[in-house]
Amino acid sequence: MPVRPIVAEVLGTALLLATVVGSGIMAERLSEGNVGVALLANAIATGGGLYALITMFGPISGAHFNPVVTLALTGAGLSPRGHVLPFIAAQLVGGVLGVWLAHLMFDLTILQTSTKARAGIGQWAAEATATFGLVLLILLGARRQSPALPAAVAVYIVGAYWFTASTSFANPAVTIARALSDTFAGIAPAHAPGFIAAQCLGAALAFAVARFIHEGGADAR
Repeated sequence: MPVRPIVAEVLGTALLLATVVGSGIMAERLSEGNVGVALLANAIATGGGLYALITMFGPISGAHFNPVVTLALTGAGLSPRGHVLPFIAAQLVGGVLGVWLAHLMFDLTILQTSTKARAGIGQWAAEATATFGLVLLILLGARRQSPALPAAVAVYIVGAYWFTASTSFANPAVTIARALSDTFAGIAPAHAPGFIAAQCLGAALAFAVARFIHEGGADAR
């Protein structure tokens, strides 16, 4: 496959993680202990960065930046099968590079692991819910080729920061990368597998619902 889409996925995912982790560090430093203000700043920065990145890299790679999005779009016939493994590898590498970049920018130790506990049924249910909504939005929007999809995805993520108990990771590559950052956005490595399992479940449910809606629409015509 062409190299350009792989490079786009590496760069896009790296910049996304730099945005998530970097804005979390900045928000925590400036909020003077107010976690609500820090979360709001983190959410707004992430949403703004995500919109810009989708707009930037969408025409090149589709701007997946997320293994479950790549798998869902491929299963729906909206992304080439040959892109699956290269894209997922690119997303994992990009995510780690983005975290390291955030640490470098804020003069932190580059190599670290998180100590932030994020576990339990509520957290897993939140991740399944956040990922379900994200993947369903992308599948339905991509099939209709909606020009509003980049903005819709960005706005959804900002909202999901607040309506989910987990603050909406909704992305296995992001989860793995954030396990390597002992900062505001981190997750303890031991708790990452539970998040990833919940994300895969949410994505699978979204894929099933999107297929049902699409096939039902086709039958109606």
